[in-house]
Amino acid sequence: MAGKTPHQNVTFPSSGAQAHGYLSVPESGKGPGVIVIQEWWGLTDHIRDTADRLAALGFVALAPDLYGGSITHDGEEAGQMMAELPEAKGAQLLAGAVDYLLANEHVTSEKLGVIGFCMGGGFVLQLAAQQGEKIAAAVPFYGVGQGVPNDFSGIRADIQGHYANFDEMYPPEQARAQEEQIREQSGANVKYYFYDAKHAFHNDENTAGNYDPEQAVIAWERAVGFLQDKVA
Repeated sequence: MAGKTPHQNVTFPSSGAQAHGYLSVPESGKGPGVIVIQEWWGLTDHIRDTADRLAALGFVALAPDLYGGSITHDGEEAGQMMAELPEAKGAQLLAGAVDYLLANEHVTSEKLGVIGFCMGGGFVLQLAAQQGEKIAAAVPFYGVGQGVPNDFSGIRADIQGHYANFDEMYPPEQARAQEEQIREQSGANVKYYFYDAKHAFHNDENTAGNYDPEQAVIAWERAVGFLQDKVA
């Protein structure tokens, strides 16, 4: 768990409606902005803790709530909740999160980083393609789902991906093909890392037992170093 950092639930405008999220701020009160995008489970304690860990490292981290407060730990229900989230709605909500965070008084960076897991990893790529120059660094962890865009040409961010060699939801050969597709379509600086682990290996709350603490530490340290280097 992260050390104590100031954090709060926040509300921000998104396409004429109100969206919600969890904001964690470093003890200094200032820092570069990073958006944390949830898995298909919802805005869980694991995602909040990820935001807190980033805040403890000096980032202002916002985790938007894509499900409007709903959380589950049942895989079948999570799949249904993900399927019921329209791609356009998720993208619009995340666009509102970008505008909110860039205008936030605690944020010192002119561009943002974005990190996400599973479904959120897919939306990381969507957000990078949609927001262009506003995103400096994008970090998808085993990104899947409707958030993965068909067109990567709008990406201007540097990308560091983290994928699993034993992932049955998104096999490594598909991830490697995606990496090359991003490079060809956008010209972005993109590097995917692959780990001898299963899907969701970074989630210590994963009910399938796929959490791999050793691989999770390696991937996290790479991701943090990348964000620290690219978002200032």
